[in-house]
Amino acid sequence: MSEPLIDLKALLVEHEDCDAGTVQKLRNGLAQGGTQLRSLREAAEQLQKKIDAGQGAKAKLHLKLGIAYYFLGYMERAVDNLQHAETALGSFYLGKALAARHKPEEAMKAFDKAEKAGYTASQVNLQRVGLHLKQGDATKAKHLLEKHKDLESHSSEYHFQTAGVARAEGHQAAAIKSLERAVELDPSHTGALFQLGYLNDLAGNDDEAIGLYERCLKYPPISIGAVNNLGILYEDTGKYDKAAECYGRMLKADPNDERARLFLKDAQAGQTMYYHSDDDTPSSKFAQVLDLNVTDFELSVRARNCLKKMNIRTLGDLTRVTEAQLLASKNFGETSLDEVHDLMKSKGLRVGQSINEGLPYEPRYRPQQQLSPEEQAVLGKPVSELNLSVRARKCMSRLGIGTLGELCQRTADELLEAKNFGVTSLTEVREKLVTYGLKLRGD
Repeated sequence: MSEPLIDLKALLVEHEDCDAGTVQKLRNGLAQGGTQLRSLREAAEQLQKKIDAGQGAKAKLHLKLGIAYYFLGYMERAVDNLQHAETALGSFYLGKALAARHKPEEAMKAFDKAEKAGYTASQVNLQRVGLHLKQGDATKAKHLLEKHKDLESHSSEYHFQTAGVARAEGHQAAAIKSLERAVELDPSHTGALFQLGYLNDLAGNDDEAIGLYERCLKYPPISIGAVNNLGILYEDTGKYDKAAECYGRMLKADPNDERARLFLKDAQAGQTMYYHSDDDTPSSKFAQVLDLNVTDFELSVRARNCLKKMNIRTLGDLTRVTEAQLLASKNFGETSLDEVHDLMKSKGLRVGQSINEGLPYEPRYRPQQQLSPEEQAVLGKPVSELNLSVRARKCMSRLGIGTLGELCQRTADELLEAKNFGVTSLTEVREKLVTYGLKLRGD
């Protein structure tokens, strides 16, 4: 028998008081899904009407409305209302809303006020740890976190912030372990779910990333980053209707988000895409096979990571290396080689095929001899150094572009022909290249 839905409108509108228990009931109600998010929006509308009509205790109404907006993801409105709430709880959530709006200094002041008003010091300090990390001070964050080792056994937020410190110090494996512990302690910890999703996304584990991002959406406040990244992954897997739904959701949260508007247009266009018959020639089909990304196939984590380190992105790249070169890579053994052989065989290809048969699949970038060593070093930098957005980064990977030199050999038109690569991504790439004194071919 399913648990009865928590009446969110009664919880916020009819009950006068609002404390930590109220917030926990609100979170539990939202986790029930279904129409609960709509019920929260309706509760917010009724609270706003009460404030406009001058009914009830104004400070308490602003507190409840601010918290409602916080969980709806409307952080600007949350800040506007929580500034009028005269309680420790109000100051605490004001700090969280300001942090979400990337205002760390103002958020720090709000958390100071919350602690002075009696909010639990350890919980305030955990939020301060996150703010120190956002300000780039991992040392101060770590020092503050060490004061609360007693929270290790039961606090998901403690492990979430521990993961942040670990990532700042470059300890990726430790960060993942802490994030997994945070989710174990609190399966609804949106921050930990998002970070785990993002790390899987970076590693090319698309199915795992999609599952984690989808879980994020079940527990408000919903991260816009999770919605955006999920939309891109949906596009990558051909689920254009779901991608369009994600971008539509982003636009609803911020009607002025031009990037989301362009992404929505791309996704809607993707639902009606077709291929011209000219694209079905044997040569074009063969080229399409060579351009397939190795991350699109089932490979072990070891094999996947080794190929990534060798800058092998596509099946075409595998036709241009020898078995000896693969085996020379650290951690790449006979088992990984067998995996690659099976993958290539399934597509009618062989490792080193281009070398043996002279197939027309050449590297897209070859350094010019007249370049200085410094210039060649810049062009040889990995494209990951551009710190591109998720969408642009995935397009680089799909196109087999591993270095800045390879990117500079592409024209704007060539990039725009790539799946999911639009004008917004092109502008981003151009702006990032300028910082290295580079530009696309033809620009």
